[in-house]
Amino acid sequence: MTMSTERTDSPSPGRPPATPSSGAGAPAPSGTASAPSGTASAPAGAVSAPAGAVSAPADGSPAPGPVRRNAPGLALGVVGLGLAEAVHALLPAVPMLTAAVVLGVAAAHVPGVHAFVRGRGRAGLSTAGKRLMRAGIVLLGLKLSVGDVLGLGWATVTMVLGVVLATFFGTWWLGRKLGLPGDQPLLIATGYSICGASAIGAVSGALGKDEDEDEDAGQLAADVATSVALVTLCGTLAIAVLPLLHHPLGLDDVQFGRWVGAGVHDVGQVVATAQTAGPAALGEAVMVKLIRVAMLAPLVAGVAVAHRRRRAHDAAGGPRSAGTRRPAVLPLFVIAFLAMTALRSTGLLPTGVLDAADTAQQLLLAMALFGLGSAVHLPSLARSGARTALLGLASWAVVASVSYAGVLLTT
Repeated sequence: MTMSTERTDSPSPGRPPATPSSGAGAPAPSGTASAPSGTASAPAGAVSAPAGAVSAPADGSPAPGPVRRNAPGLALGVVGLGLAEAVHALLPAVPMLTAAVVLGVAAAHVPGVHAFVRGRGRAGLSTAGKRLMRAGIVLLGLKLSVGDVLGLGWATVTMVLGVVLATFFGTWWLGRKLGLPGDQPLLIATGYSICGASAIGAVSGALGKDEDEDEDAGQLAADVATSVALVTLCGTLAIAVLPLLHHPLGLDDVQFGRWVGAGVHDVGQVVATAQTAGPAALGEAVMVKLIRVAMLAPLVAGVAVAHRRRRAHDAAGGPRSAGTRRPAVLPLFVIAFLAMTALRSTGLLPTGVLDAADTAQQLLLAMALFGLGSAVHLPSLARSGARTALLGLASWAVVASVSYAGVLLTT
């Protein structure tokens, strides 16, 4: 699978526009490296460098270690996690992951908190958005069993594959035509076609933009947060809209369950939507959804291969990209995801372990999404808001219609 992941020069939703830096031309503080000639200084208020890209203090004292550097932001992430759980408990229709994203965005804009988010807390929040997201994706593999997937039959597997491919390439193409900035078309396409926030996090990890690429990594974090917010919003709307279409579309309970599993993004949203039609619909929905989750590993591998090729092309084209790190064809966390799937398929894990892993996965993803949400800058997001919303609605229509047609053809 080949695709372009090149960026545009449009402002990233999540990163404020550049403003002149005060004190330009002043000598670099002692103990810090001066910026290379011709390198632009960081824009005021922009997303800070990811965890790990922290310079030494101006007084020449050693830079803080990873624990001290990350602790303030991780502590705020724990607070955000607790608030997201409280919101979900008070309003069960609002998924915890959606609440976490919204609270992260709010923290980046609330007076008295936003300075901490963009300053002392930035390193820990960036670490949460990257490292904890990958850990949650690894645990997602424990929800998937090879035997369960094959038990649905090749017709259903083929139908789901068709839905995934049509949704992914259709959304990605339309996003680029609409001129969405950065990696948003790719990330939104991934979230709609596979499994929402988890898939977005997995593909962002495959793009190979780490701490040594501060500007790209900061923009990627903002693109991820924006994409997650859009995908979770549409998935949440599906909980209310799809049950209303159950009987008008002439679907029995099994067909409705398969339609929900093939067309709704997040696993939790699938459960919430399908349970309205009873246990038969719920069982079918979860199994079809897990087939979509199984598509995560090959999709991530395809994105990584395409990104490697683009980097190789850039490196051959000039010194700007020479020497950049090439991402692995299959990132380590995806290999771990497949290992967890293989472990689940053995049937050796007791129910208690699987339940604990499911809880841990939700907590890790919620804290990660809070960190990603804190990278969003709403004024910049508003510049592409209409185009982003249009892409979300169009992709929603594509996945719903293609999956509906697939269900009718295979049942």
